[in-house]
Amino acid sequence: MNPPPAVTRPSRPPAGTPNIRTVAWATMIGTAIEWYDFFTYGIAAALVFNTLFFPADTSPLVGTLLAFSTYAVGFAARPIGGVVFAHFGDKIGRKSMLVLSLLLMGGSTFCIGLLPGYSTWGVAAPLLLVALRVVQGFGVGGEWGAAALMAVEHAPPNRRGFYGSWPQMGVPAGMLIANLAFFALSGNMSDHDFQDWGWRVPFLGSAVLIVLGLVIRLRVSESPVFRAMEQEGRIERRPVIAVLRTQPGNVLRAAGIRFAENSTFYIHTTFVLTYGTTVLTLVRDDLLIGVVITAALGLISLPLWGRLSDRVGRRPVVLFGSVLLAALSWPFFWALDSESLPIIYLVTILCVNVGNHAVYAPQSAYFAELFEPEVRYSGASIGSQAASVLAGGLSPLIATALLEAGDGYHLIALYMTAMALITVCTALISPDPYRQSLKRSPTPGVHDARPTESTTEKSHG
Repeated sequence: MNPPPAVTRPSRPPAGTPNIRTVAWATMIGTAIEWYDFFTYGIAAALVFNTLFFPADTSPLVGTLLAFSTYAVGFAARPIGGVVFAHFGDKIGRKSMLVLSLLLMGGSTFCIGLLPGYSTWGVAAPLLLVALRVVQGFGVGGEWGAAALMAVEHAPPNRRGFYGSWPQMGVPAGMLIANLAFFALSGNMSDHDFQDWGWRVPFLGSAVLIVLGLVIRLRVSESPVFRAMEQEGRIERRPVIAVLRTQPGNVLRAAGIRFAENSTFYIHTTFVLTYGTTVLTLVRDDLLIGVVITAALGLISLPLWGRLSDRVGRRPVVLFGSVLLAALSWPFFWALDSESLPIIYLVTILCVNVGNHAVYAPQSAYFAELFEPEVRYSGASIGSQAASVLAGGLSPLIATALLEAGDGYHLIALYMTAMALITVCTALISPDPYRQSLKRSPTPGVHDARPTESTTEKSHG
């Protein structure tokens, strides 16, 4: 009798190699916690800070303008954080930057929840608020690059867009949690209690989320691309200077691709609270429901757009989304002025989940593929965070100023259209290396990130 055939066991990944799904969850959950902190501040700036941290005789619109100024300060700190974190992320690894950014974001958010108002500490209150906001922006400026590269560099070549969209999902997840927290509080207490102490609860609650995020992120191993660079002795000594010297065009491309989604997103989700409650007669909680709906749908729309970019390329998806955002600039305000909630929710979904997310979902993979591995963190972070200052952080402030200076929303819609067209033009002149290997030249900056036959990886499936 012949012996039974040997059973072939499926091979297992080597010890210490995480499953890509584990990495994806870690980047998404950790990023969600950090963006919860960021959106908590944005919501409070629109609803509370305009009266709490400024003199009592300040008009509501001017108070909102001042509150959004402190909001914009955090965005000004983001490129600084992006540069500092990028330098060390390309030198000592991506994982340690994930942990440090979480501690900075969470700690500053918790401390904001302890700040007294202007009536108690006078001018010291807004000054401390600005200081903590700077720390918050510094942390989030370095976080995105680490999370995006961890997801993309662990992913198989034909799924980089899909798994790269997971850290992007942290944004709607954080926005969903933050808005639900404020919605639950404002709906279950009087306006006086909410203004007095209720707004502090989401800030102080971030302490629990910090612990959760640390547990998750400490379990993830370093990026295999970075480990390979270490073993081959390919660590760049001055990655920030190297990427600006050798790939300045790709840094500008990364910035330009972000303009459409970054600027319009904060108008669709933050400035809308101001416009709807000060210019129109909409109820704050009704507007928050719309934001919550788009955030929940974002957990579905982002991975779908990311997966589509794996099939047709990053550039076509980005172009579609940015053209749609430009086309919806005026209809968004027409919907708001109708004061019909179903119409407002429908148009907001089109703006955020279709237009915005089509531009945003492919970015992790797109930016990683543009840069050489030795300077990838630096290039992706500098480009991304530069756009966050020029487009994202200033957009609620610019929109509020345009609202006060102009006759209605027309100047704001024109501004949104211009931001979207910057992305359209940038995408049209950018390469689309979505099938290119992430492990390219041993010398940073030798190639300009355009696909070549020798560096192209074939997609399987």
